[in-house]
Amino acid sequence: MDLIRWGNGLARPFLEFETLQEEINKLFNDAAHVAEPQGLFEGAYSPAVDVLESPEKFEVLCDVPGIALADIEISISGSVLTIKGEKKGDGRKSNGNVYRANLGEGRFQRTLQLPLPVDVDHVEAVLKDGVLKVILPKHEQLKPRQVAVKTS
Repeated sequence: MDLIRWGNGLARPFLEFETLQEEINKLFNDAAHVAEPQGLFEGAYSPAVDVLESPEKFEVLCDVPGIALADIEISISGSVLTIKGEKKGDGRKSNGNVYRANLGEGRFQRTLQLPLPVDVDHVEAVLKDGVLKVILPKHEQLKPRQVAVKTS
């Protein structure tokens, strides 16, 4: 006859299955966020993007380290901003064994839907220290205005 100690899962006989299920759920939830594209045309390599809003403008910051200015293309249609580019490899991977390869390379496209239309004629873009900064002024009609209250 086998002896079973009290507290060895008798109160909850499926505790190990619940723990296993939680671990599997964590595995799939974490894996889903690693290489999940954020847009319709985005591939495995997709640079990080921040979108900031002030009363006068939107600023889009895009991490593009190692990408030349000639390899970046920006287009705007209404309130949709598209940043295309290509990060070219430097040939280091062909010189021997690769033990870890986290530096992405290849073509990318980030398409962002802004909450409001922007003034396309006054958009500016600056590439500095591997960060592309796109400044998108809001239309004059959409900027907040102060209204003076009159007494009668």
